[in-house]
Amino acid sequence: MKYVVMIFRSVDRVWTADDDAALDRLMRLEQELAESGELVSSEGLRPPEDGRIVQIRDGQQVVTDGPFGEAKEQLAGFFLVDTLDDQRAQEIAGRVSVAVADRVELRGTLISEGMPDELR
Repeated sequence: MKYVVMIFRSVDRVWTADDDAALDRLMRLEQELAESGELVSSEGLRPPEDGRIVQIRDGQQVVTDGPFGEAKEQLAGFFLVDTLDDQRAQEIAGRVSVAVADRVELRGTLISEGMPDELR
C-alpha cells in the first residue's frame, strides 16, 4: 500500500545548521528506502510564495500567485512510500519525524487501497 509522509515547516522559520543536519538525515533515509524498494518518490517543496493556485472559472483557467492564506505552517516536502502494511508506514513516518525533529502527517493513498464507497 502507498502512503504519503508529509513534512511541514513554520512559514517564519529561518534556515539553520540544524536544518542542514536534518537534510542530511533525510537524504540518508531516502537512500535506505530506495535500496529497500519502498521509496516511490520524495521531494522538498519550494516556499509558498513561489506557489500558484490554478483553477477553472467560467471555463477559463485562472492562475493566482502565492503565498496563500494565513497558515502558520506550510507543506515543505514529502515521501511517497510503498509498504507492506500500515505498521511499516508508521515506522517510516516515525523515522522522518526524528530526522526533521518535528511532527509529520501520514496518509494512505486512495487508489492503492481502493476507493471507499463514501468518496465515490
